[in-house]
Amino acid sequence: MLKVGIVGLPNVGKSTLFNALTSAKNAQSANYPFCTIEPNVGVVNVPDERLETLAPMVNTTNIIPTAIEFVDIAGLVKGASKGEGLGNQFLHNIREVDAIVQVVRCFDDVNTIHVNGKIDPIDDITTINMELALADISTLDNISKRIAKQVKGNDKEAKIQDSVIQKCLPYLEEGKFIDTSDFSEDEKKALHFFHLLMAKPVIYCLNVSETDLLNGNDYTKKVDEFVGKTAQIVRICANLEEELIDLGEEEAKNYLKELGIENSGIEKMIKCAYDILNLRTYITAGEKEVRAWTITKGTKAPAAAGVIHSDFEKGFIKAEVVSYNDFVSSGSWANAREKGAVRLEGKDYIVQDGDIMIFRFNN
Repeated sequence: MLKVGIVGLPNVGKSTLFNALTSAKNAQSANYPFCTIEPNVGVVNVPDERLETLAPMVNTTNIIPTAIEFVDIAGLVKGASKGEGLGNQFLHNIREVDAIVQVVRCFDDVNTIHVNGKIDPIDDITTINMELALADISTLDNISKRIAKQVKGNDKEAKIQDSVIQKCLPYLEEGKFIDTSDFSEDEKKALHFFHLLMAKPVIYCLNVSETDLLNGNDYTKKVDEFVGKTAQIVRICANLEEELIDLGEEEAKNYLKELGIENSGIEKMIKCAYDILNLRTYITAGEKEVRAWTITKGTKAPAAAGVIHSDFEKGFIKAEVVSYNDFVSSGSWANAREKGAVRLEGKDYIVQDGDIMIFRFNN
């Protein structure tokens, strides 16, 4: 399952956001540093309105969406790369996630202390990124020492690893996330096994007050300019999202509409996390259930079948495929087949987001 880490300085709203994400107020949310020590973990459904639409068409009420695991990790402070605060524990936990949501405080509140005594989102981002980068530099230094002899001996794999190290260091020394656009495929594979923190996709989650949710404020504008197009940015009011939990679904939607907001920040962030890892969804739909399955972009039909069960991949013969829009316009499997909207696809078919599929396979 996809795992996303929620990180940030102490008292920026990480645990409040986690509570809202998981709809369970089980993460402490207190006005002092290091309130969260052990990482809280929650599994969150990925919103997908298509499943609700399909269910009555195939006569089922059983809907199973795909999901993301969110991990609320202890607050990071300057010096974490050297073990300050809960640094070592923080860095261990974050290495295990697939992507990072960095919560950045963009609100004023005299009753909520800031670990540095002032509200400066750019300084906060720079502090966190530099600590992650310093930890990565230490990791690369250890790898470099380990492979030194093999590099001198012209070992192919060691030379690829050394090339990755040399390409990563300039980014890390400036506290920047690593751009792999000029990495070869072999270098990307090596980088993956390094488990570097600054090689993970990142979403900057700007925590604002309710009044600044729609149009932002001076803090969010500074972050927009600072981050540019290097990462995804989502604006959210963690306190509001936590309060919405106590409202019914319809009441929550109406309240957001009154604020001029179509979708909650939570929905935007979940979909964003799903997107940055290049994930796609295909669907199985029948009387038993309507279910979403997660694959990466470019996955071929046999591998997609293997997500359900390894036997499906091993014995793959063909897949019946119909696009979501074609199925909805047809209204049922029978009508879709009659209209010729259902196709038979083989082993080389690349599954598209929203494909509705039935797999044929040998036992």
